[in-house]
Amino acid sequence: MFCNQCQETLRNEGCTVRGVCGKTPDVADLQDLVVHSLRGVSYFQSLVREQGPDREADELMLSALFSTITNANFDRNRMVDRIRRANVIRDRIRSQLEASGRTFEDLPDHANWTYTNEEEALEKAKGIGHLSIKDDDIRSLSLLLLYGIKGISAYAEHAYTLGFKDDPIFEFMNRGLLAYRDPDIDKEGLLNLVIECGQTGIRTMALLDKANTTRYGIPAPHNVRLGVGKNPGILISGHDLLDLEELLEQTRGTGIDVYTHGEMLPANYYPLFEKYDNLVGNYGGSWWYQVKDFDTFNGPVLLTTNCLVPPLDSYRERVYTTNTVGFEGVKHIPDRKPGQPKDFSSLIEHARRCPPPRELETGEIVGGFNHRTLWDLREKVIDAVSSGKIRKFFVMAGCDGRHKTREYYTEFAKALPEDTVILTAGCAKFRYNKLIKGDIDGIPRVIDAGQCNDSFSLATFALKLAEHLEVDPNDLPIEYNIAWYEQKAVLVLLSLLSLGIRNIHLGPTLPAFVSPNVRDILVERFQLGPNTTVEQDLAAML
Repeated sequence: MFCNQCQETLRNEGCTVRGVCGKTPDVADLQDLVVHSLRGVSYFQSLVREQGPDREADELMLSALFSTITNANFDRNRMVDRIRRANVIRDRIRSQLEASGRTFEDLPDHANWTYTNEEEALEKAKGIGHLSIKDDDIRSLSLLLLYGIKGISAYAEHAYTLGFKDDPIFEFMNRGLLAYRDPDIDKEGLLNLVIECGQTGIRTMALLDKANTTRYGIPAPHNVRLGVGKNPGILISGHDLLDLEELLEQTRGTGIDVYTHGEMLPANYYPLFEKYDNLVGNYGGSWWYQVKDFDTFNGPVLLTTNCLVPPLDSYRERVYTTNTVGFEGVKHIPDRKPGQPKDFSSLIEHARRCPPPRELETGEIVGGFNHRTLWDLREKVIDAVSSGKIRKFFVMAGCDGRHKTREYYTEFAKALPEDTVILTAGCAKFRYNKLIKGDIDGIPRVIDAGQCNDSFSLATFALKLAEHLEVDPNDLPIEYNIAWYEQKAVLVLLSLLSLGIRNIHLGPTLPAFVSPNVRDILVERFQLGPNTTVEQDLAAML
């Protein structure tokens, strides 16, 4: 195996024996083959799309790519299933084209290769992995593109689940996958696609914002309880709001409480969920705390999207996965049948047998600052900056992770002067959202926009504010100190770059897949740089 797609990759080079995330070599190689097979689907899908999209192919593109994101799926059988489905869909679309008179000769390997058995497949994987791209800079740009597309697949899948789709997003994914490992594309062509990937990321996050707010209402600032009740509970983690909605409906009146965890925390800020008195608050911290949080929760835990850590034996039998998430030997909730909600009865029955959660903390936290809510604060923001009450805003969005180096973000937040405000989204907020208190003339010192995809809200607010003030967005009193971990954060970074945002500090390390030459290009064009020490970075930004 060779995998370098996340920030925790071994020695910031690449995992070659076993993933730091827990991924085994066979799963890593099969995930490379999932991408290879989806390139085969894209080859024919890009030809047939002008006649109308093939929705089965589009749906597979989202779910299969999403399953290859870090900490999403560790189940090799699910990978094999995706490869086989990709082969079937590819051949069906090819047959349709041939029936209409198209002929195909000298097809590329990804348009022809078919899975026969795992032994042959794992041998095949040796020749189609990232290291088969020999040029360091071509490989670097290709991986920036691929990982950005994986980020698109995650956000587009959430929107698709709620019935929102946008064909230009699928068109770009097909085109981008074909460019990955295309021997005829040069560095400039790849760089252009990387920036287009960021533009498509903005489009995708805007679509998901529309999907979430159309169904659940516009998030509003809201206090979320951190303590526990006396009832048995179900803990739900991940990003899928429809799963939470259906779980709340099915636990209504049962005497079972539902708690959010990790990236599901922002669900508490949507108006629709306020009607559920069985949604009682948030339990625990970010994704990597689950080895402690799941153990003390006592009840069943539902993982709806990526960020699964291989479960410990002490709570493994209480873990359930659904959607793209999978782990061998862990119970999986099947997809919805047409016109029906998911069946969560097994979780509910399991919860009945469990004691209430053990209390971890008490108090409340506040979030829910969608870009529409932020825009309502614009005059307060302008007045506070003009009067000198707010010196700077610091965008500290992105991911959390296990690296000790991530303590930097906690220390950075604690070192910020009291005339500064943090703008955050994603699980990076768990490093400081319970530490930084207070407000400046009614403006909270930590403004939480929501999940990682809600970084879109922070960017939208900044762009609208710059337009309102008739200034360049880079001239606003906003600094960017971004933490990344996996591929959705890569897409958020590319999206910011595509908007022309400069002087972004990125950490806790620069991506291992960025070659020195590509790094120099990003520095020259966007002034992108690594964070260093709290003292040096704070002095430079202030």
